Amino acid sequence: MRIVLVGPPGAGKGTQAHVLAKTLSIPHISTGDLFRANISQGTPLGVEAKSYMDAGRLVPDEVTIGMAKDRMLQEDAAGGFLLDGFPRNLGQAEALDAFLTEQGIALDGVLDLEVPEDEVVKRIAGRRLCRKNGAHVFHVVYNQPKTEGVCDECGGELYQRSDDTEEAVRVRLEEYHSKTEPIIGYYQEQGLLVTISALGKVDEVTERAVAALEQKKNKND
Repeated sequence: MRIVLVGPPGAGKGTQAHVLAKTLSIPHISTGDLFRANISQGTPLGVEAKSYMDAGRLVPDEVTIGMAKDRMLQEDAAGGFLLDGFPRNLGQAEALDAFLTEQGIALDGVLDLEVPEDEVVKRIAGRRLCRKNGAHVFHVVYNQPKTEGVCDECGGELYQRSDDTEEAVRVRLEEYHSKTEPIIGYYQEQGLLVTISALGKVDEVTERAVAALEQKKNKND
């Protein structure tokens, strides 16, 4: 299957992308991983991206698009892939369509994880990360540490990222609504959109997603 995953910040895209990719036996292609890999390997696109980032400027769409194309052409993506964080705007969506057409392939579905805005704010603003190991993540409501402010795993100090405050989250949501949300209508017009609720336990959302995607694929076939 070839899938695009969309949804607001805090919808659980990273978690679902990882689980879905494993469940469907396809590679998870995330924008963050693309940038890290290209920059660490010193590819021409990585060098170009780093020059913009070091100057505090936004990386142009064509650089991101180039990285995504290169990754989708790798052998492990021949049978399908799950795109997470790409496309991020209409220009990128149109570029993806053009690339897929060139390759003679098409998307099977675009999975939209729907979460009420107040829930998004609650999820992100309540998140606490470990200073020793950023992979250790807690939440003031959903996953409280045994001792307040202390990581259960390694004893590190728990802190709130500066962009996880309620004010910062609402700014990120505004950016999502203005830049990324238009691709939902774009894919809906193509008959590719599948919208599911991202509320509930991780496995419940995954089951919902797999069922919806398989139904969409069967309908398209």
